[in-house]
Amino acid sequence: MTHSQLKLLVKIADTGSFTRAGQELNMTQPAVSRAISTLEAELGVTLLIRDRRKGIVLTEVGKRILVLFRDILKGFDKVDQEVAAEKGFEVGLIRIGSFPAASAHFLPKIFRVIGEKYPRLRFELHEGSIDEIKEWLAARTIDVGWIIPPNDEFEAVPLLKERMSLFLREDHPLQSLDTIHVKHLDNEPMIICKGGYETPIYELFERAGARIQAKFVVHNVNTALNMIQEGLGMAIMSNVSLSLSSLPPNVRIRSLEPQPYREITLAVPSLEESSLAVKLFIQTAKDIFSN
Repeated sequence: MTHSQLKLLVKIADTGSFTRAGQELNMTQPAVSRAISTLEAELGVTLLIRDRRKGIVLTEVGKRILVLFRDILKGFDKVDQEVAAEKGFEVGLIRIGSFPAASAHFLPKIFRVIGEKYPRLRFELHEGSIDEIKEWLAARTIDVGWIIPPNDEFEAVPLLKERMSLFLREDHPLQSLDTIHVKHLDNEPMIICKGGYETPIYELFERAGARIQAKFVVHNVNTALNMIQEGLGMAIMSNVSLSLSSLPPNVRIRSLEPQPYREITLAVPSLEESSLAVKLFIQTAKDIFSN
């Protein structure tokens, strides 16, 4: 097996196409096909199959080997980073998994700080749900990911606890209460915003013995705010990650009892095996945001 064969299989898996993988690696399609055929012959197994509906698909053994290939390529990257660090500068690629709220609130500041000190570091961002980020970590598609507890699979670095509040329309009857208890939300129509809010909200209702009526499930905070504006329900979200200047004029924020929090952590398959670049990313995030 050669370094280029490893890179090629990973690129095909990432792009789902022989043609696009060849274009990104400056290889013709016949050269790509020959390289994969040679690799499969050397290993004695089929790694890729063509599916009419799905296109290029990894076989089961191909999926397992892909994880190993990613680890091997990461080893090459770590060697390059160690050599570069010895010479006094940092290089490398950091593949990051993030849910939308984290991308908008945390990543720009981290990228700016790291970019000012280490301009040769590169970033590759994968956005998705918490479950997708965990799948990418397990498959080694990403090096580090923002996740929300619970987590039993990966090594996690606690970053911060975000205070969560209730967002409701100004004419809602609960708006007049000095303190809103979670039990007051029993069977009230709720708008659940995905991207790390779901788990702490469901746990909050369960601990309080209240029934949650998840009337709508959305993926975007602004969508949730607009739905609240229209009187379609209430939402529990973090105001740290929101630009409060963009809050609709008839939407209000109230504290809840008991006070809910959303814990945010950075997870990696293994801290010990993480590259210098990934460790630098984690340390920078802790320096900026840890509370």
